[in-house]
Amino acid sequence: MTDFSARLDKIRSECRDMEKKLSSGALSAEEIKEISRKYSSCREIINLFEKLCSIENEMKQVAKILAEGEPQMAELAKSEIDILRSRKEKIENEIELLLIPPSPEDERNVFLEIRAGVGGEESALFAAELLRAYTKFAQRMSWKIEIRDINSTGLKGIKTVVAYVKGKKVYSWLKYEAGVHRVQRVPKTESSGRVHTSTVTVAVIPEMDALDVKIDEKDLKIDTYRAQGAGGQNVNKVETAVRITHVPTQVVAQCQQERSQAQNKQKALHLLYSKLALMAKEKQERAVSAERKKQVGSGERSEKIRTYNFPQNRVTDHRAQISWHNIDAIMEGEIEGILSKLRVVLSGQ
Repeated sequence: MTDFSARLDKIRSECRDMEKKLSSGALSAEEIKEISRKYSSCREIINLFEKLCSIENEMKQVAKILAEGEPQMAELAKSEIDILRSRKEKIENEIELLLIPPSPEDERNVFLEIRAGVGGEESALFAAELLRAYTKFAQRMSWKIEIRDINSTGLKGIKTVVAYVKGKKVYSWLKYEAGVHRVQRVPKTESSGRVHTSTVTVAVIPEMDALDVKIDEKDLKIDTYRAQGAGGQNVNKVETAVRITHVPTQVVAQCQQERSQAQNKQKALHLLYSKLALMAKEKQERAVSAERKKQVGSGERSEKIRTYNFPQNRVTDHRAQISWHNIDAIMEGEIEGILSKLRVVLSGQ
């Protein structure tokens, strides 16, 4: 609580200033909307601080009971203080997240691109497992996730997949997932029990629209092809899948999941706008391979941001220098703890 007190005083002062502005009657509709949004965020933080104070007061009362040493109450008090400590930690985490300076892109939906890297079929299998973990996390967050393009292998692996993730503050949660994810484990096909090391790359592209970037139609090369199923089998007898190339930059976007060519074209354009807008924002005039290399590198093991070590039941994020020892739960999509910690630690870098 001590670490937060100075910030709380500042936020209360900001709230009072905003209340005065909102009651002045001298604001435009756009200004009212913007200040109201900031005021709501400030009030949310203050409410959490008040809950934190209440819990700390309860903890003092329970500690007093423990200090009195009454045997009949001691067991009850110990149980109660554990519950209060857990609630306190949860609220402190929520406050830390709300205190992170917002980025303009934080509210945006994202395109999540996962590619198998070093390691052959084992890498493709882990790419599929990562997609499953992100999908389960999206469900926990009440987000919608939609596969826009996928290139599968015959052994339930994924060479590359693009998923569109829509929901509240998706980019703020997933932006630090971009990079090389390394996996260390014994593959199912490994008879000698030797641990293999493979990599998967993840790119996180914030959603943009046509207003964010201008595209000249004559710069677009549009190809159609038959949608493919797992193992390369055709799932369409007509060319409904669409691949769009922005010729000046060689940025490529494609979609094959819809039944109609028109729908696939619209969704491929959606992804293309976002890729080009991201490049424009960062003032980059290079092809998508170079843009992806900035985010995820070439997929070499030395460029890792995170390691999933199955024999040791350990997941380590190398940027934050933190490890978690519940790999099975993490692969089931229980990654909120990891993402929360990274948002706090990495937002100041």
